[in-house]
Amino acid sequence: MCINDLEINKEAKIVEINCDDILRNRLYSFGVIKDEKLVVTAKSIAKKTLEIKINQSKIALRSSEASKIKVEIC
Repeated sequence: MCINDLEINKEAKIVEINCDDILRNRLYSFGVIKDEKLVVTAKSIAKKTLEIKINQSKIALRSSEASKIKVEIC
């Protein structure tokens, strides 16, 4: 499943990131790396963006970016 499929306040672990190197490096700089745990904290009304909490940081992602990050529920 991808991050877009997670319900708000559900914890999940990143298992795979399928994107180009530019986006992967950007995500890595925010701490979005394999085996890291995250929580979806908010979604926009149209579900075009979502907010995740990873470690102590909150990050906003476009739906298209979030769809490239595969997770499993903890």
